Amino acid sequence: MEHPSESESATGGADGGVDGGVDGGPPAEHRRGPEHDPHPEVHGDVNADGTLAHTADSVDLAALHPNAANVARTLAGLGVAGQVRELDDRAATAAAAAELLGIEVGAVANSLVFDADGQPLLVMTSGAHRADTAKLASIVEANRVRRADADFVRAATGQPIGGVAPVGHPKPLRTIVDVDLARFDVVWAAGGHPHYVFPTTYDELLRITAGEAAEVGEEPA
Repeated sequence: MEHPSESESATGGADGGVDGGVDGGPPAEHRRGPEHDPHPEVHGDVNADGTLAHTADSVDLAALHPNAANVARTLAGLGVAGQVRELDDRAATAAAAAELLGIEVGAVANSLVFDADGQPLLVMTSGAHRADTAKLASIVEANRVRRADADFVRAATGQPIGGVAPVGHPKPLRTIVDVDLARFDVVWAAGGHPHYVFPTTYDELLRITAGEAAEVGEEPA
């Protein structure tokens, strides 16, 4: 999921879904599983350690897009209770995801990939604001930080812009987690493809990504 002004896919860019999906969607055989719920529960109980409590029965991985299935397996291996869920429509932007889930846009954890002196940098930022590249450059001590293009993103994550998950990449990425996400008990992140999301928490995002907490949002004009 992306900020509308930061993503090609938010305006119909060329970086769509993987494996031949139409308009960025998953192939027909992966579009709807038998247990598909068009209205996933958007709230959940948070444990004392900041992790999300059990939210739903285990998903049928065979019914998911391959990217989403990979993310689901990774999350399970990390002890994450939140399940990857398919949405009724493409959620390539934070605003689209918030509308589909019925949540505040700030509770959407955008997965933004940046090119930091040629190295991939994953920034989990609140959908309520854009990431400030000058702040990011200072945090990671890079000479230049810029938004990565679609090929760079796919090479680093194996996932398309608009659907990048916090995990499930070919190898771990250096990750910054926006402290603004801590305002919400439950946040939602992309599940490897623009049609898939999963619920988690700020603390859990820090744990599963080995991320660094930081203020990353642009200052109001």
